[in-house]
Amino acid sequence: MKKFYVASSFKNIDAVRHVSKLLIDRGYIQTYDWTENEKASTIEELTGIGQKEKKAVLEADFIIVLLPAGKGSHIEFGIALGHGKRIYLHSPDNEVANFETTSTFYHLPEVQKCIGTIEELIDTVTT
Repeated sequence: MKKFYVASSFKNIDAVRHVSKLLIDRGYIQTYDWTENEKASTIEELTGIGQKEKKAVLEADFIIVLLPAGKGSHIEFGIALGHGKRIYLHSPDNEVANFETTSTFYHLPEVQKCIGTIEELIDTVTT
């Protein structure tokens, strides 16, 4: 069965949980659920979380990045890109097309942009 990892910021925690549940309900395996963590308060906690997240990205067959995403999500994006993972980049409002704020890496052929609802994202990922 396909393994996945969902990257995003803490402000999208509900969306991350929703995407994860929808995929798990369809038989996919989540490599790590970072939403179970509290915000780190020490360097040691950051290190431990970083190790788990890196391992999870490397174990995943694909990752999903939900925008807006934070700096950690973009590092996970880079790890996935560097290791040839499939990347689904979700934006509910097509912010990836905003030339002033987009990233060059969002537009590489390895990245599938998914604009719209979470349900549309899931349909894209699972078909």
